Amino acid sequence: MLKFKTKHKILVTSALPYANGPIHLGHLVEYIQTDIFVRFLRLIGEDVIYACADDSHGAPIEIKATELGIKPEELIEKFYNEHVQDFKDFLISFDNYYTTDSPENKHYSDLIFNKLKEKNLIYTKDIEVTYCNFCKRTLPDRYVKGKCPKCNAPDQYGDVCENCNAAYKTIDLIEPYCVICKNKPVRKSSTHYFFRLSKFSGKLEKWLNKNKNLQPEIRHFVLNWIKNGLDDWNISRDGPYFGFKIPGEEDKYYYVWLDAPIGYIASTDNYCKKHGLKTEDYWNSKNSRIYHFIGKDITYFHFLFWPAMLMGADFELPYDIVVHGFLTVNGEKMSKSRGTFFTAREFLQSHNGEYLRFYYASMLSKTMSDIDLSFEDLNKKTNNELAANIGNFCYRVLNFLNKNFEGQIIDIDNNKELINEVSQKIKNIEKDYYALNFNEAVKDILHISSLGNKYFQENEPWKLINENREKTHRILGLCANIVKNLSVLISPILPDFSLRLQNQLNLKNLKWNGIDFGLRDHKTGKEEILIKKTEGKQEQKNVFPLNLKVAKILSVKEHPNADKLYVLDIDIGNEKRQLVAGIRGHYSIDELKNKKIIVIANLKYAKLRGIESQGMLLAGDDGEHIGLLTAAESNPGDKVYFDGYENSTAQVTYDEFAKLKIEVKNSRVYFEGKELKTGKEIVKVEKAKDGAGVR
Repeated sequence: MLKFKTKHKILVTSALPYANGPIHLGHLVEYIQTDIFVRFLRLIGEDVIYACADDSHGAPIEIKATELGIKPEELIEKFYNEHVQDFKDFLISFDNYYTTDSPENKHYSDLIFNKLKEKNLIYTKDIEVTYCNFCKRTLPDRYVKGKCPKCNAPDQYGDVCENCNAAYKTIDLIEPYCVICKNKPVRKSSTHYFFRLSKFSGKLEKWLNKNKNLQPEIRHFVLNWIKNGLDDWNISRDGPYFGFKIPGEEDKYYYVWLDAPIGYIASTDNYCKKHGLKTEDYWNSKNSRIYHFIGKDITYFHFLFWPAMLMGADFELPYDIVVHGFLTVNGEKMSKSRGTFFTAREFLQSHNGEYLRFYYASMLSKTMSDIDLSFEDLNKKTNNELAANIGNFCYRVLNFLNKNFEGQIIDIDNNKELINEVSQKIKNIEKDYYALNFNEAVKDILHISSLGNKYFQENEPWKLINENREKTHRILGLCANIVKNLSVLISPILPDFSLRLQNQLNLKNLKWNGIDFGLRDHKTGKEEILIKKTEGKQEQKNVFPLNLKVAKILSVKEHPNADKLYVLDIDIGNEKRQLVAGIRGHYSIDELKNKKIIVIANLKYAKLRGIESQGMLLAGDDGEHIGLLTAAESNPGDKVYFDGYENSTAQVTYDEFAKLKIEVKNSRVYFEGKELKTGKEIVKVEKAKDGAGVR
């Protein structure tokens, strides 16, 4: 078995999700990848902790809380609870999930800051910052945009370019503008704290070259940054700012990228205090192994700033930093306007979270390659690989064993060729889990299941039982052992399926060393079908071109340039949007507030009389009256659909929408005889008479 030569304490982390929005399918690539690795390490008996936390500080949180009229602490608590539930529903098995807004994080932030300061690795100097005269505040990185100073890409934030990954200062942006008010900011002088990152060029280069665990393409990438010269790092921000005050300062705060990665240490410390362990055994010991899992967009921070801080403060450096690529959906970048942005919660409304784990695992390897989520491929993989291959094999073996031998496993068929081939695949799977090449592990797991299916099919036990009952029993015994082994092999990827399969086998908590062919004198339990084929929405359902959702109207104002138009702010569950609607004269502002309506979420954005409309509400129009489509009992973001149709996520134009014949009858909405509904109710139409069209 592959093991470290010496037993180590292993700490594994995922990047900290920011506490101002929901978990989405792009986030889940990383947490599923990390969780599979951690579950594998636990299976083989390693001493491992999986620690993470919400990234809870920074100006975006402070500004968002101000907009909502609540305290930042209330905002981060809301998203913390949502994140915890989302992770639980996707079976992410954190040992400790915490927050960076914690006493432990304050302690370690101050500790590291003071250690670096004592070594003269921190100093102050006056710099120019970006200041908005209209908002009366210094603009942090995420609140100023402009063209990248390196590649000229438009609409880039003030710290890192998403196009070329270059890092820079807010004042370096070309044609900057304030994200809040869209006005051009000015430059202003302010005193700030700096970390001498430039002093660590040699040490970082040595660490990068020495650490052979790191992905070669990442190492080359980061070494080029070092070669081009490292700038000292501004680690402070002016107030107002939600975060920790710098010791001795009244209106200076740690920059979020200083205390966020320290959250890894703080979460470890929180776990250790609760379990009688020592944090220093993970962060200050040569006998530890620290793994970070991150996306390629935060490479600069984790390969330069973070290890330099750890070096300077005498903490242990990461054993490995695993970098993954981005997620695309149906071949396109995740985009709210194009309807290719899905939250974890939206996915769970129509899909099994474990099937996404399998889908991601089938594509993940230790590379930075982007992966694509095709819902059609997801259904095919679920049906053809999970249901028809693994699920079918396990069910038919246990079903036949129970029907004909009362679930008893007495002995196994000594088919050395099959046993040897399966055993070799098991060794390969172990290596691939270790190497983070989950795609290869999945291939071999499927191959083992296919071998079992072939063996079962070729021996035709339904016929053989009448000729040689004992041989048939041994064949079923070997098949049941393969099922048992599959339950362990697949468990890092499909933990719930594995648990239920082992329950059917009357086995519990099998570890990697339980993978063998030694299951004898054992009685299995009642079999059940554990993986059911999906409906095959893209195959068996028609595609409806609109992505319809329930939206709640938050505020309404009159359009400044049009007498018949309102400007609405709406909540569609995972985001807020602005709509321009021609319903002025049919509804008062007070009638509209808090009403739950139906909107097209994938309509191409358009400017109406100078104001952008990010979608469109639906209303019945009989030529005299205009009445909104409503869903009073549903929640913002809920899916709205016609039976037999699957909503499209592809962007549509107004002209394409206008071609659809959607009609009103008995205050309800119909398309080709099907009624419009949500998961909770039938959609109703106000005011409009029968025969009205929907626009």
